[in-house]
Amino acid sequence: MAKLALINREAKRRKMVEKFKIKRAALDAVIHDNSRSEEERDNARLKLQNLPRNSSPVRLRNRCQLTGRPRGVFRKFGLGRGKLRDFVMRGEVPGVTKASW
Repeated sequence: MAKLALINREAKRRKMVEKFKIKRAALDAVIHDNSRSEEERDNARLKLQNLPRNSSPVRLRNRCQLTGRPRGVFRKFGLGRGKLRDFVMRGEVPGVTKASW
């Protein structure tokens, strides 16, 4: 089980990313618009840099819903590899079977 502080930090980051999503997209559009003046684009870059670091979606990390494990997480199920294996072995994940040939 991951420390509760790490799980809470990740939740806080997700909340902040959602909060600044529209503002970040608007600034990004100005920066990549070649019809705008260079000065206007520079101002947009500065505003983007002044946003909180945790508002960037790149800083998000997928975690297991049950254990909080940051690595080996299957996006489709939202579970870490260990927990996913347990569920599959008990037959609780429909359509997934153990490979045998």
